[in-house]
Amino acid sequence: MSDSVYQRQGFGNELPIEGRIGLLIVDFVKGFADPAVFGGGNIADAIARTVPLLHAARALHWPVAHSRIVFADDDSDANVFSIKVPGMSALKEHAHDSAIVPQLTPAPGELVVRKNVPSAFFGTSLASWLAMRGVRTLVVAGAVTSGCVRASVVDAMQYGFRPVVPYDCVGDRALGPHDANLFDMAQKYAAVMSSEELLNRVRRSPART
Repeated sequence: MSDSVYQRQGFGNELPIEGRIGLLIVDFVKGFADPAVFGGGNIADAIARTVPLLHAARALHWPVAHSRIVFADDDSDANVFSIKVPGMSALKEHAHDSAIVPQLTPAPGELVVRKNVPSAFFGTSLASWLAMRGVRTLVVAGAVTSGCVRASVVDAMQYGFRPVVPYDCVGDRALGPHDANLFDMAQKYAAVMSSEELLNRVRRSPART
């Protein structure tokens, strides 16, 4: 995709990593890992690449949050999201497809956000939880790039966090929307880089606590 128009108009400035870093893993649940449910594309690869990122985040003592899509058992919280994608309403608290994939199981002290809209911030305690822990830069991994990841990145920026999207740790069921939304987030809302580059930058920088 050509970015000459964006460069000419002043988009895509660098967004430096500053302050304490946190990690948000968006909707890496069994249903999004399964191509027969909501998965496909490069989601499986993104999950695999997020495993070492999560290990590194824990070693570096980053606050870590995870999100799941969870609708009420009686569908009393049905909304536009579940009208547009009716299968989403099957993601209940104890449903197999709503469970976080085992290789990314949350550790004690990590926040698990339950949501029924794309953004992990909307109607949840995530922003205040991150602020309480002094987070300024938020690394966002998860699925899908064009949906819940993008919505969470936009809200993170609007709450004043500096989003960083490791492009190998986000996935989508179709690569066209994945690539287009990475480009758009890099131009307007976030720093976009590989997880390797991210961790190299962090390790070369003064300790963040």
